Parts: sequence; structure tokens; C-alpha cells
Amino acid sequence: MATFFLRYASPTSVANAEARKNRLLVPVSLGVCRKGNIPLTRPVYAERRCRSCRKFLCDASNDSLQNRTSEMFTGVARSTKEEAQPVLEMTSDFEKQNKGYSLLFRTEFDGLVKVFVGAIKMKYTVCIEVQSLPQSLTSHNLILFWGMFRSDSLPFHGPDSHSSVLPTTKFKPEASQHLMKTPFVRDSCRHILVLDFDQNDVPFYLSFFLQSDGTGQERTIRTHRKTNFCVPVGLGPGYPMALGVSSSNDGLANFSLFSRNAKSVVLCFYKSKTSEPSLEIDLDPYVNHTGDIWHVSVHSITNYIGYGYRCKGDISWDGGSSSNAHHVLLDPYAKSIGNLSSDQGESACMVKCLGYLRKEPNFDWNGDTHPQIPMEKLIIYRLNVRQFTKSESSELAINVAGTFAGVVKKVQHLINLGINAVLLEPVFSFDKKRGPYFPYHFFSPMSIYGGVDESISSVYSMKEMVKILHSHGIEVLLEVVFTHTCEVGDSDSQIISLLGIDNPSYYIVDGNVHLENCSALKCNDPIVQQMILDSLHHWVTEFHVDGFCFINSSSLLQGSNGDHLPRPPLVEDIAFDPLLSETKIISDCWSPIDMSYKYAIFPHWQRWAEMNSKYFLDVRNFLRGQGLLSHLATRLCGSGDIFTASRGPAYSFNYITKNAGLTLVDLVSFSGADLASELSWNCGVEGPTEKNSVLEIRLRQVRNFLFILFISLGVPVINMGDECGYSTGGLPFYDNRVPIDWKSLRTGFSIQITKFVAFLASLRNRRSDVFQRKIFYKAENITWYGSNLSLPKWEDPSCKFLAMELKAEKDVKSRNSYNGDLFITINASDLPELVTLPESSAGYVWFRLVDTSLPYPYFFSSDSNPNSQKNAGLSSYELKPHTCALFEAKIFNI
Repeated sequence: MATFFLRYASPTSVANAEARKNRLLVPVSLGVCRKGNIPLTRPVYAERRCRSCRKFLCDASNDSLQNRTSEMFTGVARSTKEEAQPVLEMTSDFEKQNKGYSLLFRTEFDGLVKVFVGAIKMKYTVCIEVQSLPQSLTSHNLILFWGMFRSDSLPFHGPDSHSSVLPTTKFKPEASQHLMKTPFVRDSCRHILVLDFDQNDVPFYLSFFLQSDGTGQERTIRTHRKTNFCVPVGLGPGYPMALGVSSSNDGLANFSLFSRNAKSVVLCFYKSKTSEPSLEIDLDPYVNHTGDIWHVSVHSITNYIGYGYRCKGDISWDGGSSSNAHHVLLDPYAKSIGNLSSDQGESACMVKCLGYLRKEPNFDWNGDTHPQIPMEKLIIYRLNVRQFTKSESSELAINVAGTFAGVVKKVQHLINLGINAVLLEPVFSFDKKRGPYFPYHFFSPMSIYGGVDESISSVYSMKEMVKILHSHGIEVLLEVVFTHTCEVGDSDSQIISLLGIDNPSYYIVDGNVHLENCSALKCNDPIVQQMILDSLHHWVTEFHVDGFCFINSSSLLQGSNGDHLPRPPLVEDIAFDPLLSETKIISDCWSPIDMSYKYAIFPHWQRWAEMNSKYFLDVRNFLRGQGLLSHLATRLCGSGDIFTASRGPAYSFNYITKNAGLTLVDLVSFSGADLASELSWNCGVEGPTEKNSVLEIRLRQVRNFLFILFISLGVPVINMGDECGYSTGGLPFYDNRVPIDWKSLRTGFSIQITKFVAFLASLRNRRSDVFQRKIFYKAENITWYGSNLSLPKWEDPSCKFLAMELKAEKDVKSRNSYNGDLFITINASDLPELVTLPESSAGYVWFRLVDTSLPYPYFFSSDSNPNSQKNAGLSSYELKPHTCALFEAKIFNI
């Protein structure tokens, strides 16, 4: 096929004789001099000069081939009068109007074959003119032998009126009985003919050769390289931007792909699920190549459902290009994708997924409004779309369970919890075997989240989910992974997209940096950086998401050789990007590759928030009886050691559990030697037990974790299932997670915890002056206590009790501000603590709101009984072991 693909270039593209020697075709027509418009009587090559002015010669109608070819598809309509004109006049009219795409071939007999291709009404017209042939050939009739082809693997059956089909594109003159035969019209020294084709037949390649008869011996006329002539019909040079698929200015579908190291690129189209493409377009390095971008425009793609690319080049997994001509690769900028590979055949594995060409149904965003919740007021629920409702216990239809639509069906549960934002685990298209933290595409949601295995369904379904959640005042945040992909260059040859398109441009190939079993992206390389920004823009504009949490964010701070960058350009660009200015951007240093935390001082430019890994470590450690008071106090007050005054506590996203590691129930049930890094405590018995004393402490500890999470400065993040006793049996790995059981929501445990979470969320909102602060506490408004109102022994590991009094700041904007002081106590020891409450302000008395040791429903109360819960003056309160309590000063009316 390559022999017959057109090689053409702009007039200035040929730099030397060697380049001219290797070119198959010369893409210039009869020229004129730039000075004086002196016509030329014979065709010239682009690099020749006019003898009179020594200026470079150009095409008579345009300065560049790209301009001529882009005008090819403007849909020129001929009038009835023009249609009735003789062939020669019509051809001449094409030249005068400059509405056609012209190509000039040099023949093996030093003659010229000029071809015009133009779109007229609903047809494509190809005009072929033969010039300057020897008299021995032009004195007799010429016949055109031609065929229409789309690929080597699938010959193209043309219109019904032209039923002859060539079995292979590499046809030979002696096979002329299989070709269409069309005679030329003779006019003096020229021979001309016109072929019309329906627009439904494009794109295709018109391949032909000529024969002269009447001499007693037929003579075949081919190109100067003794190959058949080949002309693309319905194809244009295209435009380098924007990457992906778009509509070009001339109304065609424009395809654009970045690849710096590919030696050639083939665009493949598919009509159905098959391992072989229906159409292959070999992009010309002269016309379809600008800088490092390959591009082409195609007239009609309605007959195709998918597309991909073959990138040809040297194969070297360690340090060179990894382009592999055997793989059909996914366009990195495809906006919707699907698995179009067949289930049979050895080559089926080569086509893992392709870009979708079917038009997405229009989505109505009218009425959608971003909640735009201030950072400090967020209460986040982290969930996995698949595992949230996949279980049969969700009582959802099969095509709804485990999808975006499933999340919508459970929106009332989210409302009951009192949350106002969901943080979705990565929804980018990912490797099913390895999970959502190993993506292979950054512009499309995973197809299985749409209900059926169709990408278009997932796109529409996600938009609908976002709109409905917004209507309930719930923001949608996405966890995103841009530091690595699931593609690997090992024996498995898992090549899907970037790895095969341009390995050295996208990936870190240094053996000391390359990650095992996955490929590390050059996040701070301009090419990858732009792709990441384009992806973020796409999710904000097309899906209306409200923010992003960047997983493995410590890798965003590294250069291509693994060195630390003090001002990583990607992180800085995201911080100052105008389109992302209203979104939440959050750093998470957890690495899904080795399930570890790679803490780093993150440059923030007062924009980046962070998942506070120190928070869950210090809180876990203290509640199991091994932490320091100073560490706990720092976390309660917003982690000022991490988030300085330039950002404030609202940039601290606090969590106790996450999607990797022990769940909340397992955190208080398992603490074997293999779980030392989890900082867990089993409360006396490993694993499940029926001992009431142990179960009571475990329930108390669950309440303690939630209580501390919600009364700490910062943004609380709850993990999916913790409210209903979700457990993995003490297994901390992400692979051990299963869909949550919705039947457990009807258990006593879940009812208690769900209501407790809702109470704490309500408390944060009601006392936003204390718990939802943008700035840290003032020193004069906070007082710390140890046992018996003594000063805390901050660095004594034996001290397990801490109390803090928070004095309410008067609201100067409100005349009737009744917010009272708060008193918080935390006892992590095995012994009870007799607590002396501070003296309250005049007219105020202390009311107990929370005591995690009390049975349900008494362990929390939003409207306490003053006669039973009043503690006047400096009265004491007995705090049981492993218990937290909260008191609020209120005006007491007898």
C-alpha cells in the first residue's frame, strides 16, 4: 500500500537534491513568476527559479499546497450552464476559479499528468489531464485503467455503475481486465477526462495507470518511478490544532496526533468490531505533518464507528522510541472511547480500545449551577462508583448498579449524612485488572460506569449525575492520576496509547526512575504538561466537575530524571490556570503503585490544598494510647506545622481512613504484627468477637474517631462504607475492597453512626465560627488543660488526657450573637478521668452535647435537658476510659 500513497509537499519543503530524488510525486502545477506574473510555458519543480528575476516559482493560484488542498473541500457548485460545458472548458474553469486540489505527476516518459480534485454539489469530481507526452504516444488514444481502494486488507467496492473492483492495490498492467477502463478526450497535445464520485464513497484512493493503443503494441504509462498513479479523494492535509478529532474550518473532520519520534503514522477506521481496519490512511510526512504533529482531514466518517493510529518506528523499550506498527493505538485526545476489538483471532489483543466516532447525544446543562461551596465548609464523602452500588443489596437494576446512575439513586443517603461534596475515585478509563489508579486515558470516563459497555453512555450518564448532585447542593470532586499509566513495555506488551505513540516523549525512560509494572509520565515536560492541562479543562468544561485531588502528587514535583524541582511548572500552571481558578485542587501524596505515602513539602501558591496524611497518623496513634498530646493538639487546630497562615486550616483535608488500608471498623478490630504501619488497636481481642466489653470499647472508639474528625479545623473526609460497618476482614490492600452491603444500613450500628455523622455535620454548620474557620484560632481564644485543670504535659507519652476550651468570638455584624464557648475533652487511657469544667461566662451554663461512652441515643444530643445535663460553675464530670465529650455554654433560662 505504501507504494501508492501520495507523497506531496509545499513549494518550500524540498531542501536539497537528495530530498527531490526520494520523492515520489512533485506537487506543483504550471507556475508563474512572483515578479511580474510572467506565465511559464512548461511545468516546473517548486525549487526552480525564474530566469528573469531569479525568484522561486510557485503555483499560479496559491503560495502553498496546504492552502490549495484546504480549498478542495469547500463544496463548489457548478451551475447548469457549467455542467453543460465541454470537458476542456470545465477543466480550465477549475484552474481559473482555484477551487480544486491539484497534483502534478511526472511520468516515466518525461510527460506530465495533472490531476484536479474538487467537491461539486454532492459529488467529487476528478479531472485528469495528460501533457507533454512524446508524439508517439499522444498521436493515439489513451485509456485510463483505474480502481478505488481503501486499504490493502479491504478493497473498496465503488458505486453500482462502476462494479469492477481490483483485488489488490498493487495491481499490474497485465491485470487490466479487472479494472475500470475510461478513454481520454483528445485535444491537440492534451488528453483529458473527468470522473465523478458520490460523496458517500469518500474517502478513498484513486489508483490508475495509462495505456496508449493504436500503435500495434500497447504501451503502459506510469510515474517516473514506474509505479501507478495514486490520488487521495475526500482527504485533505488537515490542521495541527486542536489535537484529537475536531471539525476543521472547511467542514471536514480533522484528526491530529502528536508524535515526535514516529517515522510514519497511519490513521485507521473501523466499521464494526473487528481486528482489521476498514480504511487506512497513510499520513504523508510532507503535507500531513507540521512540527511534531501529524494531521489529516477526512470528508465523511459517518460510516465508521471507531478510529486509531499505527505509529511506525524503531522499537526499544529501555531508552528509544516504542512505536510499534503492529498495534492500533488509542488517540490520547479521544473524547469517548470503546473496546472495538473482536473476541477471536490472534490479532484481537492488538486492538484494545479505540476512539469513538459516533456523535454523542446533546446534553442539556440548562439550570446547572456549581454549588461553589467555600473550602472551609466542605464535608466530603469519598466513594468508588462501582463498589458504591454494585451489590445486589442496593436493590438497583443490573444496568444501574455500579454506575453513575447508581450514585444518583442513592443521593438521599448522601443527604442524610449531611455531606455536601463527593470525592470520586478515578473515573478515567483504566485497566480493569489493576483498578482505577492505573489509567490509560485522561479524557473519557470508564465505560462500565455508564450502565452498558459503551463510552457514549458513560459520558452522558456522568453528566447527568453531576447535574443532579449539583441540584442537591453537592459538589463533585475527582481523584485523578497523571503520574503514571497501566501501559508497560515488558513481555506482556501492554501497549494501548502513549507507550506506542511516542514512548520517549511521554515517559521517563531512565532505568533508575522507571516504575515497576507501570510507566512513569514526564509530568513536567511541556508535552505531557499540556496534555494534563487539556484534560483538566475538558472535565471542567464538559462535565462541570468542581475540583480535583491529584493522587501520587509527590511525583508531580520531579523532573524527567527524577530530581526534585523547587518550582515544578505543572503544579504552578495548575495553580494559576484561569479556567481552574474556581475549582478545588488538592494534593495527595499516597502512591497506588506501592501503597505508600511519599510526603513532600508541596509548593502551593496559596491555591493547593492537601490530603493531610499526618492527621490520620497522629489521631490514630493517640487513640490507641501511644501518641503525644502535642501532636494531637496540632491536628485539632488545623495542622499549623503544614498549613501556615498563608493558606490556613481550610486547606487541610483530614481523614481517618481511605480506600487503601484498614476500614474504620477494622481499625478498632485488628492490630496484628503485619498491620503495624496501620497504627490500629483491636481493643483487646483480635478480629471478630462476642465479648460485650470489647464490642463496647470498639463502638466507643469508632465514635471517637468520627468526633475528632469533625471537631478538628480543616475539611473532614469520610470514606465510603465507614458509616455502615464496612469491613475487609483486616486486609488493608485496595484489591480486598468489595461493594458495600446496603443491608447493613438497617443494622443498629449503621443507624447510630449515620445519625451521629449527620449530627456532627449539623454541628459544624451551626458552629461554623469555631469549626469552619479560614484562619487559625487566636491564642487568646484557646486554653489547654491536662488532668485537674493543670497544664498539659505535651511531650510526656504517658499522658493520655487532653482538654481544650474554645472561647467564642463575638460576631460584630450580629447584635444577637448567642454562640457560647465550647469545652472538648479526650481521654485515651484505660482509666476514667474526673474532669473539672472551666467557669462559664455570666448567664451561661454548660450543656453536654456529646459523650461517646453513653448508649444510643444518649451519646449525642442537639437539644440537651438543662435540668439533667447542667454543670454549674466548676462542677466535675466523670469521663470514662476511651471517651470523648463536648460541652457548649448556653444561656440558661429558669
